[in-house]
Amino acid sequence: MAGHSPTNPHWTWLAPAAAMGLLAAKFAHLVPPEHPAVLALAALLLGAAVFAAVHHAEILALRLGEPFGSILLAVAVTIIEVGLIVSIMLSGAEGAEGVARDTVFAAVMIVLNGVIGLCLLLGGQRHHEQLFQLQGAASALAVLGTLAAITLILPNFTLSAPGPAYSSIQVLVVGALSLFLWGAFVLAQTIRHRDYFLDAQADESPSERPKAAVAAASLALLILALTAVILLAKVLSAPLDRTIAASGLPKAFVGVVIATIVLLPEGIAATKSALRNRLQNSINLAIGSAIASIGLTVPTVGVLAVTLAKPLDLGVSPSGMTLLVMTLFVSTLTLGTGRTTALHGAIHLVIFVVFLLISAIP
Repeated sequence: MAGHSPTNPHWTWLAPAAAMGLLAAKFAHLVPPEHPAVLALAALLLGAAVFAAVHHAEILALRLGEPFGSILLAVAVTIIEVGLIVSIMLSGAEGAEGVARDTVFAAVMIVLNGVIGLCLLLGGQRHHEQLFQLQGAASALAVLGTLAAITLILPNFTLSAPGPAYSSIQVLVVGALSLFLWGAFVLAQTIRHRDYFLDAQADESPSERPKAAVAAASLALLILALTAVILLAKVLSAPLDRTIAASGLPKAFVGVVIATIVLLPEGIAATKSALRNRLQNSINLAIGSAIASIGLTVPTVGVLAVTLAKPLDLGVSPSGMTLLVMTLFVSTLTLGTGRTTALHGAIHLVIFVVFLLISAIP
């Protein structure tokens, strides 16, 4: 609320504490790990810990200011995403070699079509037309398009390794380049061209910044919440895989579930910004998350796959390539003028629904 310093509600520290308590009980063999009630509680606490982590990241973001806040939130969400992916890769479950690709692809489609689409639609309905910094959006889309092409499309056409995959040397080099490009984007966003990513309509008073003690507590609780999320993901990876298989959905749908879990709180935050006519913050959150999802996830899982000699599929299917290219093309049009309306949001949401349809029924 304006005029009041943000604080940490009780649930934001109770959630990660309860999650760590359940994990301690499991590892001490005090509860049956496969009991349905234990798994249901673990899933509930996983969701609570995700929301708690994002809350604490937002508190730190308010303390740091934009665009540092959006970067911190994107990195926090990506850490959660990587933890979920790695836990499934290490579990050895069927289809684990493609979970990184499916999750990263789903994250890009969710943020560019689902989150951006909802922000543009709801923001356009309330404010008729919304403005944002064209230079920042163009730079972010250029980085995202390059990362998406070299990690999700190009592996389908290389010859050094069978399947939609890179060879070991290729995956390490592409991973390093992805990390470099993410770092270059963050440098431009925070130092060289920070003004490209600032909301000209922002009106934050100093009283809205959290106090130093609150921010310090959020930093500690953020680390605790992220740890809880990663460990709970390890506990739930096998039941999630069995549930997806029992429902008749394709293996790739696991990636959609993971991406939805980690991006839901951030999507809510972006939508709230759009409703407050601060579309710049929404775009920073959404596209920044997509860039971090590729730029941080691919290097991590690439090194893990090469080190442990595990297969890693990266190239998406022909239908996935079509949707990805369409999304990037449409994004350059809808975000290419610095002005958006509800119509632009409707276009993105149509693509998002088609993505969900093809994911569930290939």
